[in-house]
Amino acid sequence: MTKHEIRENVFKLIFEQLVRGDSLEELYLSEEESEILELNGEVKRTAEGIVAHAEEIDGIIQKYSKSRSVGRISRVNLSILRIAVYESLYDEEVPINVAVSEAIKLSSEYAYKEDTAFINGLLGAFSRDFLTETAEKTENE
Repeated sequence: MTKHEIRENVFKLIFEQLVRGDSLEELYLSEEESEILELNGEVKRTAEGIVAHAEEIDGIIQKYSKSRSVGRISRVNLSILRIAVYESLYDEEVPINVAVSEAIKLSSEYAYKEDTAFINGLLGAFSRDFLTETAEKTENE
């Protein structure tokens, strides 16, 4: 499974969790019966990490969302944003520019065109600050 396919499966799982409100374990059982998604270890690890850090991730999304609160962001967009922020913060194998690029790719497949601009703008501001903070930490070490 490619990294993009993993992200796509994570997106669908996180979106479904937001819509249904079920735990990941319940969704895993449901998905295993339906065999719609491929739930390998990487998909589960990423989804579990996103859920575990959802409050922190949503706080970051809220900080950079100038036009709407997290509660007013569509579930499709919120799912995509959560994946990108999670990967940027917690997946050392994924550079932030890749996380942002992949989020834009997902949004072009699943969101409205104007939502892609919203996601791009939010993640662009987040990534600029993230890279600045990372550079400052490196200089101070």
